[in-house]
Amino acid sequence: MPRPRVYKAQAIVLRQRKLGEADKIVTLFCAHKGKLDAVAKGVRRTKSRLAGHLEPLTLGSYLVAEGRDLDIVTQAETVEAFPALREDLERLSRGLYCAELVDRLTPERSEANPIFRLLQETLGLLDREAALDIAVRRFELRLLDELGYRPSLESCAACDRRLEPATNFWSAAAGGVVCPRCADDAPGLAPLSLNGLKVLRLLQRASYAEAARVRLSPALAAEVEACLAEQVRFVLEREVRSARFVETVRSLA
Repeated sequence: MPRPRVYKAQAIVLRQRKLGEADKIVTLFCAHKGKLDAVAKGVRRTKSRLAGHLEPLTLGSYLVAEGRDLDIVTQAETVEAFPALREDLERLSRGLYCAELVDRLTPERSEANPIFRLLQETLGLLDREAALDIAVRRFELRLLDELGYRPSLESCAACDRRLEPATNFWSAAAGGVVCPRCADDAPGLAPLSLNGLKVLRLLQRASYAEAARVRLSPALAAEVEACLAEQVRFVLEREVRSARFVETVRSLA
């Protein structure tokens, strides 16, 4: 009988769930294999050597054996635990939100190295930087881009005319910004200020360091967040559960 094939994978743990009395199923997002589920046997026992390396939002190096139904994690080593992210609810809530987006929006076992690098970068930013919401908004835009849902920010999503420097409209169904001339024909419109459009364009093209230099008023930050939240919901066709956690933590803060 041939031995099961074993492979090594660098991965970020997106989530985990209980299996039986002592095991867990962990969802790993791998640099080259994409998203996959694997069983961590005995991980809920107090003496398990795997437990600390398989917590959500951990970047680790894993040895995985192919199984008949589910692969099995046989060895694990933490590469980056993002300790500040875990110790602060503001940071943690946003990290879980980013992980849920990747989990919900990416297919099983599809090579996704750019998305892996994006998630790794964003968790690092959430672990050490101050402008948490800038990091998350930039992550949303870049993730949509990588998945083929790049919002139209330079030209009207309906008529393709270049957008004028004025109040335009956001339409998730149309795929981005709609000009006033097309507003009557586009579904689900929300006004988008000129400054809101400028911030979205900056987040779409700039590094975190460049974007973080911009100080946003609470109203402008909320406007940009609402546009991207609507776009994510449209693509996902459901609410993002961890978004409510972010709102709860924000209200407490």
